[in-house]
Amino acid sequence: MPTLVHLQLRPFARAFLSSCRPEATRARTRLSLTCRAQSTQASAKAEASRPSSSATKGNAQPTQTEKETLPWGEYLAIRKRKRRWETALTIPTTIGGFFAGLSYFGNLEMDPTKPIFNIDPMFVYGAATLGCAGLGYLIGPIIGSTIWRLTHRRLMRLIEQRDKEFYQHIVKNRVDPTAQSATNPVPDYYGEKIGSLHDYRQWLRDQSKFRKKAAGFLSED
Repeated sequence: MPTLVHLQLRPFARAFLSSCRPEATRARTRLSLTCRAQSTQASAKAEASRPSSSATKGNAQPTQTEKETLPWGEYLAIRKRKRRWETALTIPTTIGGFFAGLSYFGNLEMDPTKPIFNIDPMFVYGAATLGCAGLGYLIGPIIGSTIWRLTHRRLMRLIEQRDKEFYQHIVKNRVDPTAQSATNPVPDYYGEKIGSLHDYRQWLRDQSKFRKKAAGFLSED
């Protein structure tokens, strides 16, 4: 049974416990609020950093892809312009070579009594003049290609890569030239006339027609 002393101490113990409970409750509340605030700040920082990193990746991906590859349509258009450059430079170089040969050999003295390799000098000089024109015809595409390469230096690596792939496609799909005949010539064996995707599809159809016609001609024989 509780003694008199115990009965006298109970009110003091209850008062002491009641005074301690608010302090413990306040401490727990402060700790929980601090933890919640820290977790909220950490999640906010994580959410803020995620869009920026994804946006960076999204912006870098197309640029890297564009640098690594060149679309076939754009490549064929560039290839067509290159051919035009070569053709455009061929005309003036041919004319220039002809007039250069004419001005040089036309001013030389010709002695009919002294043939060159047993040929009349007039014919020799005339042939040499035509040779100068032919030399200009051969040099023209080289000059045009050189100028074109200088104007497309930034894309040369991608163009050369596509050139290799394009050549592989041509070699794989072109016909056997030994099957040609007078009525069935080989259609654009090197694919030089291809300047667009439409031209490439037409080239494939021409190759197929050649094969069918060559197979029918051989079967008739």
